[in-house]
Amino acid sequence: MHHPSNVLYLEVLSGVGVMILLTAWLPSVLRRMRVSLPMLCVGAGALLTALPDLRPLAVHPLDYPRATERLSEMVVLVSLMGAGLKIDRLIGLRRWLLTWRLLGIAMPLTIVLLAVLAHNLLGLGVAAALLIGSSLAPTDPVLAADVQVGAPGQEYEDEARFALTSEAGLNDSLAFPFVNLAIVLAGAGYSLADLGPWLMRDVVWKLGAGVVMGYLIGRVLGYLTFHLPSRARLSRRGNGFVAMGATCLAYGLTELVGGYGFLAVFIAALGLRHACRNDSYHYRLHAFAEEVERLLMMLLLLAFGGMIAYGGLLGATDWRVLLFAALALLVVRPAAGMFSLWGAPLPWWEKCVISFFGIRGMGSIYYMAFALDHASFTDPARLWSVIGWIVLISIVLHGVTVTPALQVLDRWQHPRRP
Repeated sequence: MHHPSNVLYLEVLSGVGVMILLTAWLPSVLRRMRVSLPMLCVGAGALLTALPDLRPLAVHPLDYPRATERLSEMVVLVSLMGAGLKIDRLIGLRRWLLTWRLLGIAMPLTIVLLAVLAHNLLGLGVAAALLIGSSLAPTDPVLAADVQVGAPGQEYEDEARFALTSEAGLNDSLAFPFVNLAIVLAGAGYSLADLGPWLMRDVVWKLGAGVVMGYLIGRVLGYLTFHLPSRARLSRRGNGFVAMGATCLAYGLTELVGGYGFLAVFIAALGLRHACRNDSYHYRLHAFAEEVERLLMMLLLLAFGGMIAYGGLLGATDWRVLLFAALALLVVRPAAGMFSLWGAPLPWWEKCVISFFGIRGMGSIYYMAFALDHASFTDPARLWSVIGWIVLISIVLHGVTVTPALQVLDRWQHPRRP
């Protein structure tokens, strides 16, 4: 007979094994169905924690703030590396025009609109409203895999998929200054004099350090990987886990000098991708990063499902929270996206796809956990309920609509394709 604690361990181990196998097999099966892998993971998490032995695993993020922050941070980091590695297009003002529009117009507008809505509809103070706006403004690189470009080396990247991939790769770091501003405003006795240090530290220095460190690390890793003498080149060894090493190195070094590590990871991935554009090693790097990302995403979404079902994540819900979530996903993001793309040389249907698929997910969870771990905000349980509802609705709404929407988009782009 097994000890009860050992039985629980074996049950969890078996369940995780099943989920890992499904995570590996299901994406190809679900590609033509109106069900996404994140939807299944959340549902599985809710069902697993319904078992009495597993019920203690359903916790609220307020009970484990540092663990929530670190787990969501890691899955976003791996996703950013994967996103950078699969972008074939060289960076440039004109080539990335849609990206700059989304980052420079849609994202700040989304932050302002969500903050105003949170203040007036939810009755939140300035700091908490800004935190909600800045946490929900960035689109998610983790859950948006179905609307992103494919693996490295594809001959064609359509504008909609490219814009969503590049936007998700950059806006997770560009939301950080506003999250940090919310933390400053949450402090007791803040004044306008605090805005000067915030501007220099959190905007100028941290963004600049993220760009410079990402560029330098990408160049160095690109040289070591592709341009050393043939025996020493890392690309000859064929180890895909080099992608994980590059992710940890870029993030760790950049954070040590006080820069935004998210930004450095994505830029380093771009530098590594373009160090030798036609090398097949890029595919192995991306494939490994994608596998690790999918595994971490599965574990976090299982926990998210348990938080929703039995952890009390949605416990501070009222009709205002539900209305806010609906407006954020169905009105604010689409309106801000369409406004930012006004006048862009792009068919209207591609503008609609880009504007609608502003998926919210792990990035929003990370920012909320980070802010609540660094400052005191009024009614944090309600803030988590807002985030929980929006991530849940986004997973279901965008998971159900992504396949038919992209099928229609592809038919309109290639009308002669059978």
